[in-house]
Amino acid sequence: MKLTKAHIDQLYTFTQKHYVEWYDVQTELVDHLANGIEAQLQDNPKLSFEEALDIEFKKFGVFGFMDVVSETEKSMGKHYRRFLFAEVKEWFKVPQFIATLSLFLFFLMIFKSELSEVILLGFYVLFVLWIGYKTILLNRAFNKRRKTAKKWLLEHIIFQQASGVVFVGLLNIFNVFNLSSTPTSTVVAIFVSALFTFAVIISVISLQILPSKANELLKETYPTFVTN
Repeated sequence: MKLTKAHIDQLYTFTQKHYVEWYDVQTELVDHLANGIEAQLQDNPKLSFEEALDIEFKKFGVFGFMDVVSETEKSMGKHYRRFLFAEVKEWFKVPQFIATLSLFLFFLMIFKSELSEVILLGFYVLFVLWIGYKTILLNRAFNKRRKTAKKWLLEHIIFQQASGVVFVGLLNIFNVFNLSSTPTSTVVAIFVSALFTFAVIISVISLQILPSKANELLKETYPTFVTN
């Protein structure tokens, strides 16, 4: 027996009722359930659709779809990180490498300066304010996108992963004062400057570049994605 569109719609509703929010995860589960149900009805035509669905759902165990959702989130997280580090690589190619080197030298000069604590304080205040501002904008943009019926897991990661960067900036501001007020060797200054440069690059990519490419990345990942 081939399932009808009404049956497929019912399966989507079923996954939603069992706390699967993301459309791409729902689709994966619906395909799995539909195949299982069709096989059940093929072997036993006397079964109703609901009975076959109940049999298939029980195969997922006590926690239902939770394990599938968890595994898909991990997989899509890796997918996101591939996009992230692909952008990081671009910062080490010409012409972006000029900006990367300039940023590194800027931090290096700060750490070797007698006014390092004051300069770093000013930089970090501006940096954290920028992160907060971009986070607010991204949350607003994400909320607008969520008004549509379909919610995509990668879309959530792109916008919510970026928003989490603000906490990194806030937590590390105290370390800046400690580092800037303590005499540092050239090796330490180079190492810390490189870390700060990398942190800024990651923040710019997370908060600006990837969200601006969200539709492009979603289309690449999901063939059925349609721009909202």
